[in-house]
Amino acid sequence: MTWSEAYGKENKPEKEDISSFIQSPYWDDLCGYIEKTYQVMPQIEHSICSMAPGWNLKYRKRGRALCTIYPSKGYFTCMVVIGTREADETELLMTGFTPYTQEIYQKTIPCNGSRWLMLEVTSAEILDDVKELISIRAKGKNGR
Repeated sequence: MTWSEAYGKENKPEKEDISSFIQSPYWDDLCGYIEKTYQVMPQIEHSICSMAPGWNLKYRKRGRALCTIYPSKGYFTCMVVIGTREADETELLMTGFTPYTQEIYQKTIPCNGSRWLMLEVTSAEILDDVKELISIRAKGKNGR
């Protein structure tokens, strides 16, 4: 059963439902990291976005999106937008990221100066990359 089959538009999931569906240790790790580090709570929203329609989890700080998380069975996809303010720092640090993250970054075509990175979090190393990208994103506007 897919995420959108399990939770249609009229069936809003709770954060615990998302965790149960995903069944990935990286899920609780990432959510805990974001909530503790940036002192924010997620918003569960339904999207008709063609990239990943359905319910997702958004973390925002001072009106700025830190990331959006899209559930899948056994893993999740985390979208982090790297804008023009974050591009230089991201590119300086890129050699320290996993080959997977480097490839996603290189293949993502900038749109209005931003790269919308969709990273499937399937390992601890990719999780670390996502945390670093969120950190860069958070600093992009007046620091943390």
